[in-house]
Formats: sequence, structure tokens, C-alpha cells
Amino acid sequence: MKRYFLFLLTAFLFAACSGGQQYAAVPAGATVLILGDSLTYGTGAEQGQDYPSILAANSGWNIINAGVPGDTSADGLDRLPELLDQHKASLLIVALGGNDFLRRLPEKETAGNLSSVLAEARNRGIQAILLAIPQFSPIGAAVGSLSDHPLYEKLANEARVPLVENVFSGVLAKNALKADPIHPNAEGYRIVEDNLRTGLKEKGFLNQESPAQ
Repeated sequence: MKRYFLFLLTAFLFAACSGGQQYAAVPAGATVLILGDSLTYGTGAEQGQDYPSILAANSGWNIINAGVPGDTSADGLDRLPELLDQHKASLLIVALGGNDFLRRLPEKETAGNLSSVLAEARNRGIQAILLAIPQFSPIGAAVGSLSDHPLYEKLANEARVPLVENVFSGVLAKNALKADPIHPNAEGYRIVEDNLRTGLKEKGFLNQESPAQ
């Protein structure tokens, strides 16, 4: 009976602490490429207030901000091979799709482009992470309630890559955290970075102890 109790306790603690699959930690000084659009570039805030810059300071990683305002998933896919040739990245963070939703591009097209982005990283032996982008909803934005587009969870499962959820949705649902209807302000980007860093730690990519601590 005692042995059975210890077994149950061990199983419970493992389930509680594991939080899902753990991935290889990316060491300080490693190059991390973030492929995105204006949300990654930092539109709406001053230079250095974008979430990649804040993450670089808090992680010790050499982060390449490859965010281009207006980029769609197709644009990001086109840019990716040259970026990966130029930067020897240990990790690729993908934050694309927002402009696809705003332009109401076919969801199948967006999913295909993002899948190809992840495949490019996989073929080069580079770890990749997918960031969930909010589903376009003017009503949701108006009433302060946005949620991640379901496309990302499905794609992450199909591509077998880790997904970090709720990075942008909560921020973009609050007017006080936005510089305009679709971009965070400096405080918003700070929270975006905190959300992302928490997700990276939970999945094991970032050590619990970081320069910020």
C-alpha cells in the first residue's frame, strides 16, 4: 500500500512539474531569429522597446529582429532562406499571419506558408517555435476580448513544433496597451515579451535563471 502511494505521488509530481514536453535549452550568446511583421518590428513604440530587444536583454541571446511591417506569411517565407543563410540561428521563432488575417487571405494559404517556414527550419536542423496570433475580430477588439486563431494549434500539432499561446491576444484586447488599433505601445510590448519569455521557460528553451533575474 505504501509503495502504491509513493508511486501515485511520484506520478502526480512529475505531471505537475513537467508541463508537457521539454525542449533543449538555448544557451546565452546563441543566435535566435524572430521572423515576423510589424508586431515583431515594434511598430507603435520607440527603438529598443520592441519585444525582441527586451527578450535579448532578459535572455542573453543574440536576437535578430526579422520583423518587417506589412509582411504576410508568404513574404516571410520568401525572406527566410536568405536570413537563415546569413545568420547561424540556433532557434527560429515564427510570429506571422496577422496581415494575412487583416487582408482576409485564404486560411489554407496562410497555413501552407507557415508549414513551409517550419519545414525550412526543420530541414536545416534548426529548432522552431510558433507564436499564436489573435484571430481578426473588430468586435472582439472593441469589447476587449480577443483569442488566438485556432489555425496555430492545428498547425503546431501537424508540424510537431511547440506553440506559445496568448502572447499577443490579451495585450491587443486592451486599449491602454495599444498605440493604435493593431499595435501595442511600449507597455504592451513589455507584456508581450513577458508572456513569450514565460512560455519559453515553461517549454525548456530558456533557463529559469536569466539576466533579468
